[in-house]
Amino acid sequence: MKSCKRSSIVLVAIVFVISLWVSPDNVFAHCDTIDGPVIQDAKVALKKGDITPVLKWIKKEDEQEVRDAFRKTLRVREKGEEVREIADYYFFETLVRIHRAGEGAPYTGLKPAGSVEPAVAAADNALQTGSIDKLADKISNAVRNEIKRRFREVIDKKKRADKSVEAGREFVEAYVQYVHFIESIHNLVAKESEHQHARKHEH
Repeated sequence: MKSCKRSSIVLVAIVFVISLWVSPDNVFAHCDTIDGPVIQDAKVALKKGDITPVLKWIKKEDEQEVRDAFRKTLRVREKGEEVREIADYYFFETLVRIHRAGEGAPYTGLKPAGSVEPAVAAADNALQTGSIDKLADKISNAVRNEIKRRFREVIDKKKRADKSVEAGREFVEAYVQYVHFIESIHNLVAKESEHQHARKHEH
């Protein structure tokens, strides 16, 4: 049970902090960047001449299309450096387009290196270093500070709420946002806890 609660809290924190650092439209853009994990695996696959590293990024029903694109790319890239760059880019685009379609996300082109948002880059870096402690502490502090900030704002506006209708409305707005924020965190934790509990009993 403690493990479920910890994983739920981490999930909530990550969702919140990502929402602070990126807009909803950019959350799913991680895998269409040149230095994102999909294309990094694609580069390894092309270098080795083995498609295996990229297959995990696509659904089984889309595998044949990616294999066909991979074979075409390998044949063409042997014709010189300039042609190789064009061929590789074609494969990157094909792979990312199919991957994103599998996620239910639109493909809007490849993004340049360095486009990965800070929160996502930090999550990837934690996996590379094998330690989540630094990121977890940063996320936990960010969530705690945001709760405290909203709380202080409500307390401050509550003191002036009866001075005028406008002041009262400002208090109500701050109060509603504060309560909804806490409620959202609680609901996410409860939902994730139930999900983990259900998965445990499935096994």
